[in-house]
Amino acid sequence: MIHAVQLAQLNIGRLAAPLADPQIKEFVDNLDPINALAEQSAGFIWRLKGDGNDATSIRAFDDDLMIVNMSVWRDFESLKAYVYQSDHTQFVRERKKWFSALGEMHMALWWVPAGHVPTVAEALDRLAHLRQHGETAHAFTFRKPFTEN
Repeated sequence: MIHAVQLAQLNIGRLAAPLADPQIKEFVDNLDPINALAEQSAGFIWRLKGDGNDATSIRAFDDDLMIVNMSVWRDFESLKAYVYQSDHTQFVRERKKWFSALGEMHMALWWVPAGHVPTVAEALDRLAHLRQHGETAHAFTFRKPFTEN
């Protein structure tokens, strides 16, 4: 099935310690395997990369402990399967070991035209919209997905 739109996702987090700190060594050591798992997953299209094979070098905030993760998927089901039904699930459960609570929404999903690669600025705008307006077709979460436009 050819989709006219694809699902983009942004996930941000504030590390509990700098990348070189032993407190988050397990997280850092698993970046490459988890990213490889994403790339091999059904429905994967694209993921954000900075210097190296991950996005930890990308500074979207003034805070050096804030990191971003972005990707594009064929459809909602593909992303949901990767996040909640693969080895990635363990890292979702253990997030509190490596990240500080933000106290506000830290992820957003939205539909993009097939082939579009979203920018970090675009993604942060979607997250800001979600924080201000709640879940809408413009930006939403796994809890309340909106259908393809």
